[in-house]
Amino acid sequence: MKYIGAALLLMFSCMVNAQHLTVNNLTCENKTNPLGIDAVAPKLSWNLNSDQRDVLQTGYQIIVADNLSTINKNQGNVWDSHKVNSDQSIMVPCGGKELQSAKTYYWKVRVWDNKKEASAWSAVSSWQMGLLSTTDWKGAKWIAYEELPSAQRIVPAIHGNGPKNLGPGKDVLPLMCKDFKVNRAIKKASLFISGLGHFEASLNGKTIGDHFLDPGWTSYDKEAMYVSFDITKQLKPGSNAIGVMLGNGMYYIPRERYRKITGAFGYPKMICLVKLEYSDGSIENVISDESWKTTAGPITFSSIYGGEDYDARLEKSGWNTANFNDSAWKRALIVNGSPRLKAQIADPVTVMDTLTTKKITHPNDSTWVYDLGQNSSAIPQLKIKGAKSSAIKIVPGELLDDNGLVTQQATGAPNYFAYTLKGGAIETWQPKFSYYGFRYLQITGAKPHNQAGANKLPEVIELCGLHIRNSAAKAGDFYCSNDLFNRTYTLINWAIKSNMVSVLTDCPHREKLGWLEEAHLMANSIRYNFDMTNLFLQEIENIRTSQRENGMIPDIAPEYVQFDGGFVDSPEWGSTGVILPWYLYQWYGNKDVLVQNYDMIKRYVEYLKSKANNDILDYGLGDWFDIGPKNPGPAQLTPKSLTATAYYFYDLSILTRIAKITGNEADAVHYGALAARVRNNYNKVFFNTATNQYATGSQTANAISVYMGLVEPQYKKAVVDNIVKDLQAHNNAITAGDIGFRYLLKVLADEGRSDVIFAMNSRDDVPGYGYQLAHGATSLTESWQAYRFVSNNHFMLGHLMEWFYNNLAGISQSEDIIASKEIIIRPSVVGDVTYARGHFKSPYGAISSSWQSSKSEFKLQVRIPANTKAVVYFPDAATGQVYEVGKIQMILSTVNSDGHRTLEIGSGTYSFSIKK
Repeated sequence: MKYIGAALLLMFSCMVNAQHLTVNNLTCENKTNPLGIDAVAPKLSWNLNSDQRDVLQTGYQIIVADNLSTINKNQGNVWDSHKVNSDQSIMVPCGGKELQSAKTYYWKVRVWDNKKEASAWSAVSSWQMGLLSTTDWKGAKWIAYEELPSAQRIVPAIHGNGPKNLGPGKDVLPLMCKDFKVNRAIKKASLFISGLGHFEASLNGKTIGDHFLDPGWTSYDKEAMYVSFDITKQLKPGSNAIGVMLGNGMYYIPRERYRKITGAFGYPKMICLVKLEYSDGSIENVISDESWKTTAGPITFSSIYGGEDYDARLEKSGWNTANFNDSAWKRALIVNGSPRLKAQIADPVTVMDTLTTKKITHPNDSTWVYDLGQNSSAIPQLKIKGAKSSAIKIVPGELLDDNGLVTQQATGAPNYFAYTLKGGAIETWQPKFSYYGFRYLQITGAKPHNQAGANKLPEVIELCGLHIRNSAAKAGDFYCSNDLFNRTYTLINWAIKSNMVSVLTDCPHREKLGWLEEAHLMANSIRYNFDMTNLFLQEIENIRTSQRENGMIPDIAPEYVQFDGGFVDSPEWGSTGVILPWYLYQWYGNKDVLVQNYDMIKRYVEYLKSKANNDILDYGLGDWFDIGPKNPGPAQLTPKSLTATAYYFYDLSILTRIAKITGNEADAVHYGALAARVRNNYNKVFFNTATNQYATGSQTANAISVYMGLVEPQYKKAVVDNIVKDLQAHNNAITAGDIGFRYLLKVLADEGRSDVIFAMNSRDDVPGYGYQLAHGATSLTESWQAYRFVSNNHFMLGHLMEWFYNNLAGISQSEDIIASKEIIIRPSVVGDVTYARGHFKSPYGAISSSWQSSKSEFKLQVRIPANTKAVVYFPDAATGQVYEVGKIQMILSTVNSDGHRTLEIGSGTYSFSIKK
């Protein structure tokens, strides 16, 4: 792009109103008006808004009260920070009085800015504390329909089906209920509940909340999570009834149908506390104990891997309403549960989208196949009418075979959902405790509505898919002029969404396990699309509880099964325990995550040190699923010792920085020296000074060495040049796999070679994103080659998403800046892309970058949130001037060594124009 003696114009509308400084988006522990906060000093954050530019906060005042009356008087009887001269507007710890379990607190904030203006008080926000100690459960007990004998527990789980003598392991999926009375005016009512594996609670016949698969997956022998609900509005004067359905989840896996692992922590169980706060100040507790009644429910089979069966003839009408006749039910059994209960950190899994049928085919006389058009993590929703005792079977799948039937060859078979009708009116059903990854739903035992034929099969009135995922809020969006890139964005995004539950899974069907390498390698891509704070915190919690006594972090967390070899212990996977806490600090300003996990990080690095031979590690899976001469699997083109040792060095580098931040100065010196030694030995073993190549010279070997800071400065340019040469030798085709591809993209982008990234990914004739789309994929596949014999909904190779935001749209922050306090806007104009726009909600507020390029002009629109600043990079180094319309002329003199002009700006909205 050439700019000929032209001017850079800064366009804006002149201000006609006085400044209006406001505060909004108040959050407590990264949540809006949350329930169940178990942090003793919750972190409070807010955003500033102003209609002026260059606004920075210079002070704040927070007030916290334990009742609305006090806070509405702008008084804080729990905490009044008074005016604090500070620009901090995120992660401010609550001070003042000690906070009480289950109590609701209300808060406001006001701010001052560098324009010497003060905001009004914000709107009132609130949070409710969780249960901070065992005694706060008020004697609630774990209860169950039946107890699994200790001799039948299978912990850790067995990989695969296990020995046949284990039997089918079919268990009862129970209903539980309890009546209670409300005889006085209610101020507030709260439910604190955990059900293992999963629960669905109801009050007076209506479901409480919209959550799916509560609580999230944990290492149940160590801890379980509870969930908090405000049930005030569902209560009624007089008699009330609470009901709970229980499912198996990962807690108990029946030994029928498909299963990745065979495990049994115990039969389903539940613990709960209903806290009734009356207007007169009194409190009453309803707890789970032996007074509850229980019976087998209409769910006759449920497996997180194998599907779910429901017999509508077994429904107990009104079972979760007051005065139901439960005389035939038995008393609940008191049992043991997880030793520690913690509030659920991650946002709940919910139904996020409805996928309707796009096409119906009839491959044989007894079978119909419904095509929903999109591969996703989902459950079927069935509307059907037919005779009592009629049964329908629904088989989900990603792909069809040559006969037009659903195939589960690569996703775990058999998995199916079965429904038995009660007869009469139209019946609506969806599974409660199981899901799968699918695009197609194959039905037998019924026919589509209005389908011709003499048989009297039940009629399917409607069949759709309900897409389920973690309900983390949407944080960003991207769009550009290149249609293939837009479709690639959608392809990757569906894989991300399909693998966001209470952990980040690798696939939503065959495994459903938290393989850790994806959590850190894809984290930078995911966090631009979704607010991942809470899910990442839960991920780190699972890693910490899964860490072994010797410091090793296994490849999966929670570690339900202990695999062998590289599948249990690979540095590229285990290093997530070091990298992800560091990312959370960088992205969201959460220093606590470094302090709380410092011991875990240090122990893991010490474990790697114990495994090293002359500072070199030589084990693990390496660059998984790279493209070599064999079918994909462990690394083929790059030595495992290279990637393992690179991660060892990277972990040491991060630990050195964390040690400094957390005040562990002696550790910082020690691990800094060790990192330097590892770097020196790494280069002795792997770097060839004659060829300027690392090891085999693969894309991964060279790129990971550059990215992780292992290359000595005098060789860096030559190594990067070799990366480009390797790509050109492969006709700009990708050979890097799961581990190396992100670093390949990052190095090319950082070194100004986004043109090469464009050439790699703007095609469909070689394995890659375009190739997958050309072969019919609607979600990112496990292999670059879109093989049918592996998963077709896998998010481990979706790193181009990060490039879309960082480089095409141009939104990023420098390595040493925290939480986007100082923003970089640096769009890349490459290939045939003529416009791109990106939007990202940072902790300080919305950032956006939108550019257009034509033959005569380059336009850039930028939005920078208040209390931050930015550096804008403009392409090429042509001399020019900056004008503010109606203002004085300013000379733009900063020209970077890489040929970019830069301009420092404060908060506000800007429109730039450069005439070519």
